[in-house]
Amino acid sequence: MHNIEYERLMEISIALTAEKDEEKLLNRILRECMDLTDCDGGTLYICVPEGLRFEIMITKSMNYYRGAGFSEPVNLPPVALTRQNVCACCAMDKELINIPDVYLSEEYDFSGARRYDNMTGYRSHSMLVVPMLNDHSEVIGVLQLLNALDENGNSTAFRQENEKLIASIASLAAISLTNSNYAKAIVETLDSFVEVMVDAVDARSPYNANHTRNMVRYGQRFISWLHNNTDWKFSDAQRRQLLMSIWLHDVGKLVIPLEVMDKATRLGPALDGVRHRFREMGLVAKIDWLEGRISREAWEELSRDLEEGLQLVETANTIGFLPDELLENVEALGKKQFFMDGSMHSWLTEDELYALRVRKGTLTPEERSVMESHASMTGRMLEKMKFTSEYAKVPKWAAQHHEYPNGKGYPQHLSGDEVSREVRLITILDVFDALTARDRPYKKSMPDEKALSILEDMAKYGEVDGELLALFRQCASWEEEKTEETK
Repeated sequence: MHNIEYERLMEISIALTAEKDEEKLLNRILRECMDLTDCDGGTLYICVPEGLRFEIMITKSMNYYRGAGFSEPVNLPPVALTRQNVCACCAMDKELINIPDVYLSEEYDFSGARRYDNMTGYRSHSMLVVPMLNDHSEVIGVLQLLNALDENGNSTAFRQENEKLIASIASLAAISLTNSNYAKAIVETLDSFVEVMVDAVDARSPYNANHTRNMVRYGQRFISWLHNNTDWKFSDAQRRQLLMSIWLHDVGKLVIPLEVMDKATRLGPALDGVRHRFREMGLVAKIDWLEGRISREAWEELSRDLEEGLQLVETANTIGFLPDELLENVEALGKKQFFMDGSMHSWLTEDELYALRVRKGTLTPEERSVMESHASMTGRMLEKMKFTSEYAKVPKWAAQHHEYPNGKGYPQHLSGDEVSREVRLITILDVFDALTARDRPYKKSMPDEKALSILEDMAKYGEVDGELLALFRQCASWEEEKTEETK
């Protein structure tokens, strides 16, 4: 090759390496080879299990452009890998084929080309067919160039001195495509790993089964809306990184004990022990009456107290917020005692009282601390993974979804600009879906407007980003989901 051809090869090599869009890459490969050989037509095939799939077809003199990078696809079946087809032979033998005149060739079947010529008035003449060999000597496609042109625009044979140059470009193209496929495979592997992890979290707790998927759906729409309606623009890589963070934000729940994560009431399984104890107290009192140790009136009064006490326990066990009056009644109940087996016993144990004193929610401070540890565990688990540069912020964003701009979040108590807007977005999605979820055992689903009202109250105290929340309300990314559910 001459110096100018080497320079051109280097230019093309750099361009092919830089191109990330596969359609543009394929289109560029074929066009560069056609320009270098001054030919009129070209076809690029990709190897598939069925044979060679038509990817692009160009015939400049007939203004025919089909396939990758053009508005119309190539609607032709794959070429079978048989000895009759020149492109198939090229792929099977991994050899370049240069035919001066296809009408004079007896080795390959060009009946299809002749029929096409008869229908269109075109004249297929010379052909250069080149295998696209990657760095593992695997054929991933075939370049087929048609009708080289001389300086007068007449069909001529492809020059032999061009063969090495086109073969080099074809191999560079094959390596670029292989690398692109490797990159896709890595992304697909990462995506499948994420789905496995999310499914694992869902399998542990049916009460969390739809949470992450809802967040991702709302997030996808919100991100697109922000990109189209605000100055917050997202590249494909930025979009994927943020969505990956949403997918993985709760992966730390894999190590949270189920008795904490699925605790639907303040007492949890301990309520059975309370009920058993109250029944036992009632039976002991009845025996005391029947054996004459207490009066009938005393037994009836104690029976009423036990029934009311159990109702009080069951109310305090499930109520969303424990008001002062109810708390006082629980405390009074905890001071009551009964005599059995020769000693005095409290109606409620200290552990039961401790659980029933919880003002809001179902978890004791210790249990809440365990539950909140899922955020730091998410970070620790994800930091052990080797994310590529495009996903480098996933561990941080995923682990920070409970951080608040006012510094009162967890686990790091970040504040102000330390809480990125990506994290602020994830937090809004997380709180909104948690409030509106229909599969939580410890609370009823909240109407969307009520959930937004609570988020706006949180914004007043700096717990969520007020400006971003206003955009979230304007976007209403959850509405499409609700509409689909009512169809």
